[in-house]
Amino acid sequence: MKKEIKSFLIVYLFTWIFTFLLFLLNLLDPQVTFKAFWENYVQIISSTSGFTFLHIIIFLFYIIFLITQYFIRVYRKKGLKTFTERFTFRLATPILLIIVLIKSLLYINNNEDFDYQWNYAVENKTDTVQDLYAIDGKHRGMGVYDFGRSNRTTYNELIKTNIEWVQILPYFYQESETTNEIQNIKELGVWSRRDSAFIKSIQQLHTQNIRVQLKPHLWMSSGWRSNINFDNEEDWNFWFESYRKTILHYAIMAEKTKTELYCIGTELRSSVRHQPEKWKTLIKEIKQIYSGELTYAANWDDNFDNIDFWDELDYIGIQGYFPLTEESNPSLVSIQKGWQSHKEMLQKLSKKYKKKILFTEVGYRPDLNGTKKPWEWESVFWRRLFKKKSNKTQYLAFEALYSELWKEKWFAGTYIWQWNNSDFEIKGRPAENSVAKWYSNINSN
Repeated sequence: MKKEIKSFLIVYLFTWIFTFLLFLLNLLDPQVTFKAFWENYVQIISSTSGFTFLHIIIFLFYIIFLITQYFIRVYRKKGLKTFTERFTFRLATPILLIIVLIKSLLYINNNEDFDYQWNYAVENKTDTVQDLYAIDGKHRGMGVYDFGRSNRTTYNELIKTNIEWVQILPYFYQESETTNEIQNIKELGVWSRRDSAFIKSIQQLHTQNIRVQLKPHLWMSSGWRSNINFDNEEDWNFWFESYRKTILHYAIMAEKTKTELYCIGTELRSSVRHQPEKWKTLIKEIKQIYSGELTYAANWDDNFDNIDFWDELDYIGIQGYFPLTEESNPSLVSIQKGWQSHKEMLQKLSKKYKKKILFTEVGYRPDLNGTKKPWEWESVFWRRLFKKKSNKTQYLAFEALYSELWKEKWFAGTYIWQWNNSDFEIKGRPAENSVAKWYSNINSN
């Protein structure tokens, strides 16, 4: 037993050192200081998700260690023949069968009988934004998660798809629903390396005449931001002050970069309900800093009448992941029918507050169940392994969305989640062509 404990401790220590050395490679970037590196490292390993992930790696390393140790012993005690037999039947063959199974599942689930003919006529071939927003006031928007942080997305491919607005998403973090402090901003208006990358991205987009929505986004290691909850008012107030500081910081960025639209919050249902006066005060502070337009991104299932500050904003922002069908593999007509009750509600909401409705996010997974619960997501690998691919369902979902809402005068447009790098991506899929069509000049009023 002592040997096993000693072996585990060795693997445990080795994994910590190994992962730290990997993380240390960030210092090869001359723009990364040791202080910034250390703060980021501590933040990751002290978070629940980071700590859990590290211990999963430790467990895997230990399993590999035990397997390796076992076969070394077999070789030493039983010889090469027994080693080869056991290695072949106890390790190599099961691994091979698992690989074949995974490959088979991937093949079955990622083949689809959908012969889509791409319509190149709807694309913008001028390499210049046509500024259709100036004609009809519609936001032809797209969420591009990694814009400015990689070279995977170019201006030309966005412009080709008639995208005129890009959503920039600075993420900031807190540990859980009951953590009363957000870990991000050190000092208002003092830009971190990440902030400088966002500023550069906004400036570059503006050089291409692409408008920007800046949408700071709270992310948690565990839980969901709509369910933030505290036992006492002191924690509520402490949390809001932390949030206020973050949002004012990005409001300064929005003003500095002349960003056209600023989103003051996303899916913060419990805080909006519990702290309405603080939100109104925050909006007044933002307006003293930022001169552009404002919105707030309410979740699709929120009680919109519980949000007291719509009158202070320019748009009623909604994360538009409404459930549209109960069946898999739906037809266009079925999805369109699914919009009717939501459409009626949205129209009444717009009329009541005399504000246009803007979908601050909307997207559909390319699988057969993409319209049943559009808000659900999982890793791309998991979806490809266990969900039947359906570019057709994703394409029809966008066709239904725009055929039902785009021409409505109370509807201000969409920001699609998202272009690439997620299980909702539309880049290169028929859905991209649908978006290009509805965003094109043939659909401007």
